[in-house]
Amino acid sequence: MFSNKKILVLPGDGVGPECVAEAIKVLEWLNSKLNIKFTLMEGLVGGSSYDAHGIPLTDKTLEVARQSDAILFGSVGGPKWDNVERVNRPENGLLKLRKELDLFANLRPANIFTALIDSSPIKKEIVEGLDILIIRELTSGVYFGEPKKIETLDDGSKVAIDTQRYTSMEIERVAKVAFDLSLKRNKRVCSTEKANVMESGVLWREVVSKLHNEKYKEIELNHMYADACSMELVRNPKQFDVILTDNLFGDMLSDQASMLTGSIGMLPSASLGEKKISDRQHALYEPIHGSAPDIAGKGIANPIAQILSLSMMLKYSFDLNKEQILISKAISNCLYKGYRTKDIMQENCTEVSTSGITNHIIDELNNLI
Repeated sequence: MFSNKKILVLPGDGVGPECVAEAIKVLEWLNSKLNIKFTLMEGLVGGSSYDAHGIPLTDKTLEVARQSDAILFGSVGGPKWDNVERVNRPENGLLKLRKELDLFANLRPANIFTALIDSSPIKKEIVEGLDILIIRELTSGVYFGEPKKIETLDDGSKVAIDTQRYTSMEIERVAKVAFDLSLKRNKRVCSTEKANVMESGVLWREVVSKLHNEKYKEIELNHMYADACSMELVRNPKQFDVILTDNLFGDMLSDQASMLTGSIGMLPSASLGEKKISDRQHALYEPIHGSAPDIAGKGIANPIAQILSLSMMLKYSFDLNKEQILISKAISNCLYKGYRTKDIMQENCTEVSTSGITNHIIDELNNLI
C-alpha cells in the first residue's frame, strides 16, 4: 500500500548520521514485520553538502525534496564551518528547505515519559502528565524579514538591522493549523506574541481572534504575551494544550518546553506545508536537538528524538496512527525497563549505546506485536 511513497533521508552533520541510521532500522522493522514499504533516497545537506559541493543545499537535492512525500532530517552545523560565509553556512541548507517547500507550520510536542519524570529539572507534580503541542510559524518573521544587514554609520559605529515581518495570510494559515489540531486534543489554544510593544504582535492577535470568531468558536482561545508564557511554562505548564506562536518566540519557547521533559534529546518535530488536493503535502521531520559535534562518532548520542520524528512522519504524512502509537509505546517500555543513553542516565539504570537503545526498542516492538 505504501511501496510508492518516497522518503528523502538527509542525515546532515555531527550526530545526525548516527541518529538517522537508527531511525532507518525502525523503518526496516516496519517493512519486515508489518510489510509497510517506503522508497528511501539519501542526500547531503548542511556542512556535508558544503564539503562536497560548496553550498549547503544543491538544486538537485532540493528538487528531490520537492518530489518526496516526506523528508527525514538529521541535524546540521558544527564548529568546522564557523568561518564559512553566512550564505553558505550549514544552517542555511535547512532554512532554504523550509522556505522553498513553504514548510510554514512547525509542530513541537513536549511530552514526558513516565520513566524519565525524575530527569526533569522541574518538580514531579508540576510536569507529571505533561502533554503540550507548540505550533510555531516557520517561514516568516524576523528570521526571514528584510532588510537584514549590518551597516557602518558616519561616525564609524555600526548598526545591525533585523526586520520582524508578518502578513495576515501567514498568520491565518498557521493559526488554522493550531485550531485544527486542537480539535483533536483538548480544544484549547493559547496564542502568544508581544502585542504590547510590537506591531506584528497587534496584527497577530487581531488575525487569530478573527479566525477564531469566524470558524472555531467551540475552541477556548487565550492570548498571552510571550514573556509571560515563558514564565508560565515553568510555573504551571499543564495549563497549556496547544501553544500558537511566531518564528522567534516559538524557537525559544519550544526549547524551554523541551527541558520540562528532562532532555532535549527526547523531542521530535514536524514541519508541514499546505495541504493540497491535487498535490502532495511537503513535510520535514527532525529532532529539535542540534548536531552535537563534541559527541559525534562516540556511539553515545540519543537517537530517540530521531525515532520519534519518524513516528510523527508515520502519523502526519502517511496516516499510520497505530504504527506511530506502537513506536511510542515501545520506547516507553524500553525506558521503563531502565535502558538509557548517556544523556538521560539515571541511578539503577543500564547505560547503553546509540545502537543499543534502538536494539532494545526493536525488542519491545517485537514484544508488542
